[in-house]
Amino acid sequence: MSMLSPREVEALFTRADGQYLFARWGRPIAPVVFGVKEATVSTLKGAIEAVVALAGHQMAETDPELGANLMIFFIRDWAELTQTPNLDRLIPDLAQTVARLQDLDANQYRSFRFDADGGIKAGFVFVRMDTALAQVPAETIALSQVVQTIVLWSDTAFLGASPLAVLKQGGPAVLKPQIADLIRAAYDPVLPVAATDAAHALRLAARLGRMQA
Repeated sequence: MSMLSPREVEALFTRADGQYLFARWGRPIAPVVFGVKEATVSTLKGAIEAVVALAGHQMAETDPELGANLMIFFIRDWAELTQTPNLDRLIPDLAQTVARLQDLDANQYRSFRFDADGGIKAGFVFVRMDTALAQVPAETIALSQVVQTIVLWSDTAFLGASPLAVLKQGGPAVLKPQIADLIRAAYDPVLPVAATDAAHALRLAARLGRMQA
């Protein structure tokens, strides 16, 4: 297995505007899922538990400040968001965001809130079940969304290559080992919960090297 280079690590947290921006969760994750059957809720929560355990982070039944701090919504149409009571309190500029997602014909959107230290305080995940996603196993959708929410990746991080790999056609995907190692490194308690200096990528890459040693 090839290890991610420092340049590749940096690219995963460098946004389209050139800014390096990294953040991980600064508190235990308390998830809630809307818009799917109970069996799918269990699948999602299982994926969350697995990725949180991989990171060495913690989960909680409730967040003392927010109740649930990771909200995952499954919808059929983006217009549903503007009809959801109080959602505009969670998502700034909700109407403009919905219009932009409709124009892009997007099928997923993630929004985060941050604490005073820059760590992730809350995450809001929206998945529009279009024709393409309807063909994807629920386990794959769940794992993909959780992986993309466990840290703040660049807005361009996975445009060219998914963080997941399919081992068997038609079967659920698995997390690529390089991305799994990077998530573990990102939650090293020696590292800060947030960073805006690209030198942080060198520290991440150094920890990847120790994992491979």
